[in-house]
Amino acid sequence: MSAELLATRHHAILTLTMSNPGKRNALHPDMTAAAIETLATAERDESIHAVVLTGADNFFCAGGDLNRLIENRALPRSVQASSIDLLHGWIDALRACPKPIIAAVEGGAAGAGFSLALACDLIVASTSAKFQMAYVNVGLTPDGGASWFLNQALPRQLSTEILMDGKPVSAERLHQFGLVNRIVSDGSALDVALEWAQELANRSPHAIERIKGLMREAPVNTLASHFESEKHNFIESLHHRDAQEGISAFFEKRPPRTR
Repeated sequence: MSAELLATRHHAILTLTMSNPGKRNALHPDMTAAAIETLATAERDESIHAVVLTGADNFFCAGGDLNRLIENRALPRSVQASSIDLLHGWIDALRACPKPIIAAVEGGAAGAGFSLALACDLIVASTSAKFQMAYVNVGLTPDGGASWFLNQALPRQLSTEILMDGKPVSAERLHQFGLVNRIVSDGSALDVALEWAQELANRSPHAIERIKGLMREAPVNTLASHFESEKHNFIESLHHRDAQEGISAFFEKRPPRTR
């Protein structure tokens, strides 16, 4: 069996499963291209309200395939550049998708697999899950936005340690710093992520999309420009039908019906 991305539906939830049997779901251009296409379709599909990204066989993703990297050393540098651009396209698609995306991590997330988890909006990890930026162990430097995400989310000393040491970091340690949202028993990360995704799917899709946009803008905005963005989004949300329904439901003491 070759590397592939498996897409399944659970009501309003789209689950994307990275699968590369025998290679701990190592990435492959076919998998990456499929992910970009699938996320683009999900963005346009109003019946999809949330996405869960996970890995097959109780392992999230081992990152890049070292055998492919060895082969690429004998090819023009443009070949590897194209492969990295494709990965970065997947990262961009995760960030740009207006639907909330939850990573369900079992086993491990290494290298670009760690980057993919970081690109998701939320992370659910099993107790024994390990996260590792192993690039330095084989004389490489990060891709997939790893150094940017870690620098944004963690103290500089800790993000530097993760990148320079190349050692596995426990889900518990990352949870202490808020990088992992929830730690769950082994084997239950996907179930918990799906349950959480359903909770998010029951909220206003319009508000969720605008919140994700605000979070995406925040690192590059000044406070003054972010004030303006928040004002615009609040007013647009207030005059959307979801707000009318949400406020009415609050006063009527019932759950809102926004879909």
